[in-house]
Formats: sequence, structure tokens, C-alpha cells
Amino acid sequence: MKKIITLMCAVALLSSCHIYKSYDRPEDITVAGLYRDTLAGGDTLAADTANFGNLPWKEVFTDTRLQALIGQALANNANLRSAALNVKQAQAALMSARLAYAPTLALSPQGTVTSWDKGKATQTYSLPVTASWQIDLFGQLLNPKRKAQVSLKQTQFYEQAVQTQVIANVANMYYTLLMLDRQLQISEATCDILKRNLETVEAMKDAAMATSAAVEQSRTAYAQVMASLPDIRQSIRETENALCLMLNQPAQSIARGTLEEQQLPSEFATGVPLQLLSNRPDVKAAEMSLAACYYDTNSARAAFYPQITLSGSAGWTNNYGAIFNPGKLLASAIGSLTQPLFYRGANIARLKQAKAQEEQAKIQFQTTLLQAGNEVSNALYQYQTASDKAVSRRIQVNSSRKAAEDTKELFNLGTSTYLEVLSAEQSYLSAQLSEVADTFDRMQSVISLYQALGGGRER
Repeated sequence: MKKIITLMCAVALLSSCHIYKSYDRPEDITVAGLYRDTLAGGDTLAADTANFGNLPWKEVFTDTRLQALIGQALANNANLRSAALNVKQAQAALMSARLAYAPTLALSPQGTVTSWDKGKATQTYSLPVTASWQIDLFGQLLNPKRKAQVSLKQTQFYEQAVQTQVIANVANMYYTLLMLDRQLQISEATCDILKRNLETVEAMKDAAMATSAAVEQSRTAYAQVMASLPDIRQSIRETENALCLMLNQPAQSIARGTLEEQQLPSEFATGVPLQLLSNRPDVKAAEMSLAACYYDTNSARAAFYPQITLSGSAGWTNNYGAIFNPGKLLASAIGSLTQPLFYRGANIARLKQAKAQEEQAKIQFQTTLLQAGNEVSNALYQYQTASDKAVSRRIQVNSSRKAAEDTKELFNLGTSTYLEVLSAEQSYLSAQLSEVADTFDRMQSVISLYQALGGGRER
């Protein structure tokens, strides 16, 4: 019997080498050419050696008020705290998988009192300690432990991904507030100008120097800009409330600087595409999900092989033959080999399911990697577009301001209509608001690029 068991184990070991193999990244995962060049539409971006995403977040966002908000979010954000608890759960699961290698011990004391035909009662007892230990010859314990290890890494990478998202969201909301503040400031200043213009035109009408139509046109322009102020103030309030939710605090006003004070990096290095595999937490989490499925497949393969268990018990008892008292030592040892014979169909189905899930995880990993490359390309192009618009927009703002001043002078000289004055004022307002929006787009592209390159993953 011993020779038969030994022969079966040797054959099984020779045929089960794959179930011991550690996860390796599939060779057909595409990494090259993930970034598109910002200037040449069809070319891939030249490889860099440095990486903007490796900068600490405090070096990217230098506004001290913003830094304080990000620090508060990292300490209190509900999603980030929940992700940290997922890490603790994965750590506990890994500990459980490691403890599966240790023998199981159990103390099972028993006692009985029996009497036959009203005779003298007989008392028996036993104090056994049982032990059981599974010998892991075929990876039934190894693969679950390896899966627990990569699952822990997956939750850690997910926590980092949540952290990068939190930092990016707080920065975006903060800069949104600065943009809205500047738009409100411009609109309020324009309202003051239009109000004075209305008063001037009304005085000119009283002096028979302007028509009623000019007064109504002036009043319409003033009311139109005034009507936009509540919308801007509502957007400010809603953005503040959303930011407070990110900070896990009741809704309140947010202390902040001005748009003009902000200084963000303007020179970027994206790094070689392969760095996305080591920098992007979501990409790394997707790969760990693939590794976990790989070990699930190995576990499904291991189910086809026998399970060897050693068990035994030792303790004191007085229930043995004529021995009643005192108790005697009782010990036993058993070795068992369980070979699945009637579950082959179920094991085959489980293996097919595990292989399909592994293939799905591989597809998701490749998709996540491509999505990361798209995000880098989009952020780079967004920054380039915003930078290109900034030059033209500055010319537009200066020209529209000069046109508004000149048209008003011509109106005072009587060589221009007030409708032309209003049109010039509205063009100047629109140009200023567009310039603010362009500045915000440029800031947003920096944030998006930083997040797309895995920035902010370290506290």
C-alpha cells in the first residue's frame, strides 16, 4: 500500500509542475506606443527618462491653502478610509492563508455517566487533543496563499488609486472655485460699468441727447449681466459643498487664494510607456486582479490531485477495557490520501470557469493600460490646446478692451451709437470670461496629466 501511494504521488508531482509556477506577465500585453505626440497627430511620443508623475504632490500644488485641503482630504475622505479598511481585510485573509500550513489543534473533553438496570453508575471520561496537518504536495495551500498575497497588493494599489483620485478632485474643485471667483469678479465689475452707463444714458435722454431706445438697450444689457450673477454664486456654493463632502465635513465656505496667484509646472516629462505599469495604481491593481485569477486557475488544477492529510490524537481516558480509574494515556495517528474520483466533472467545470475568468482579467488589464495611455495623450493635448489658445485669447482681450474704450469715446463725441457701445462692452466681457475658462482648462490639464501618470500615489 505504501509503495502504491508513493508511486501515485510521484506520478502526480511529475504531471503537476504548472500549479507551482508563479505569475508572469503575459508576453502579448501591449505596452509600446501608448502616447500620441501632441504635435504630430499619428506619431507616438518620444520616450522620456523623467516622469512628471513621480513628483510629490506638494511640489505640483504649491498653494498652501490647497495643500491644507488635500492633507485634510487624505486624512478624512470616506472613500480613502474605506479603501484602507479593504487593505486590512486583505491582510487578515493573507494571515489566514498562511496559517493553513500549520497543523490544526483541538481539545475535545468528553464525559459520560451510565447505569444498567439500576445498577451502580459507571463514569467514563476522555481528554483528547486532536491534530490534523495537510501536506501541500500539489499546491492546494500554495496557490490560495499566493492569491491572498496578490489580492493584498491589489487592495493596496486600489487605495493608492483612490488617493490619486482624491488629490486630483480636491485640486480640480479648488481651481474651479478660483475660476468662478474670477468670473464673478469680472461680471460684477462689468455690472458696475453698465450701471453707470445706464445712469449716463438716462441723463442724456433727459437732456434730449439720447433716445428711449438707447436707454432700454442699456437697461437690457445691465439686467442681462445682473441675471448671470446668481448662477455664478450658485455654482460657487455647490462647488464648496462638493469639496466639503470630499473633506468629509459639513458644508461651509472654503478659504482660498486667487486665480492669478497660482503657479503650476509648465514643463513635463511623461516617461516611457512602460512606466505606466509601475506608476499607475489602477494599472497595477488590474494586473494583480489578473494574477489572482491565475492562481485561481492553478487551484482549480490542483483539485485534480490527491490531498494528503496526517492526523492524530493524544490524551487521557479511563474508557479502555477493564480500566476505570485511574486514567491511562491514549494515542493514535492516521495518514490519509484523498483522491478525487467522483468529482472530475465538477473539477473540469471549475477549471473552465477559472480559465475564462483569467482571460477576462487579462482583457481588462490590457484595456486599463490602453485607457491609461489615452488619458496621458488627452491631457497632453488639452494642455497644448489651452496653451495655444492663451496667446490668441490675450490678443482678443486686449483688442476688445481697446475697442470698448474707443467706441465709448466715439459715442461721447457723437460719432457712434450706444448700440455699438453695448456690443463692444459685451464682447469685452465675453473675452475676459473666455480667458478665465482657458486658464482653468490649462490648470485642469496639468491635474489630469499628473493623475494620468500616477502622480500623488505617495503621501
